[in-house]
Amino acid sequence: MAYIQIPDDEKGYKLDLFCVPKHYEEDLDQVIIPHGLIMDRTERLARDIVRDMGGHHIVALCVLKGGYTFFADLLDYIKALNQNSDKSVPLTVDFIRLKSYCNDQSTNIVKVIGGDELSTLTGKDIVETGRTMETLLSLLSECNPKMVKVVSLLVKRTPRSSGYRPDYIGFEVPDSFLVGYALDYNEYFRDLSHICILNENAKEKYKV
Repeated sequence: MAYIQIPDDEKGYKLDLFCVPKHYEEDLDQVIIPHGLIMDRTERLARDIVRDMGGHHIVALCVLKGGYTFFADLLDYIKALNQNSDKSVPLTVDFIRLKSYCNDQSTNIVKVIGGDELSTLTGKDIVETGRTMETLLSLLSECNPKMVKVVSLLVKRTPRSSGYRPDYIGFEVPDSFLVGYALDYNEYFRDLSHICILNENAKEKYKV
């Protein structure tokens, strides 16, 4: 499985090298993955998925809210490949929301919001994008899909990991609280294009 590994001692990039919303300038330590690099890696993931899944009808299932930007960009690249190459994949989409964080801490309790119509996925190939997988995979298995593949932009190196690894990974990242590119802290920072490290002051500032 190929992915980009960002080391624990990665210094990242200074905020003043990039366009960062003014209202977040005091809240971030550094840019760790610039938007352009995210897009390039996402395009490559799309190519890999089309190569591996060509000919199958895919239901692309997005985990909201943190996965929506990556999901939309990934699907845009898949659609472009469908239009411009000899190999294409029939594609439909669905959405589910999982919630497991309070402030910057995982509650270890995953709430599933939505998914009333998951029974329609029976017998389908599913490509799923998001961060909290095991609860969802258990839920999906009850629907007897033909195949499930998980795509995750980020996998965090952490001692709290269950050991689960997605089928497709964009970046393996340090155990820092990351925001931006739709990843949030109490609903803030979803409007940030780059993936950045949240500083300690911001954790207190936006705490609920």
